[in-house]
Amino acid sequence: QVQLVESGGGSVQAGGSLRLACVAYGYAYSRASMGWFRQAPGQGREGVAIIDESGRTNYVDSVKGRFTISQDNAKHTLYLQMNSLKPEDTDMYSCAATFRRLPLYGDGWNPFMYMYWGQGTQVTVAP
Repeated sequence: QVQLVESGGGSVQAGGSLRLACVAYGYAYSRASMGWFRQAPGQGREGVAIIDESGRTNYVDSVKGRFTISQDNAKHTLYLQMNSLKPEDTDMYSCAATFRRLPLYGDGWNPFMYMYWGQGTQVTVAP
């Protein structure tokens, strides 16, 4: 059974940093597409950062230069380092994974293409 478990969310002041982690259990971690998505109440999921099975990455424009997605295959863990946080980054952040090899564009940003989801971790950035 595949399970994704996130941690690392919290409350920070604008300009601060957080690092999210997502541990994958029961999953062939190194041969998958994974990503971080965020969602505000009543809104759809927005892709934040995605990574393919080769470790190549892509980011939504609003976080480029501030966020970094990475993975530690030995620890089966996906990370999202978030720096220079802004109040508009406040959301519920979730990691997602799929056995499919998704591109770093198009379907790679479509949350419906991901099969497994974590429970989410809240990030709140105060002005």
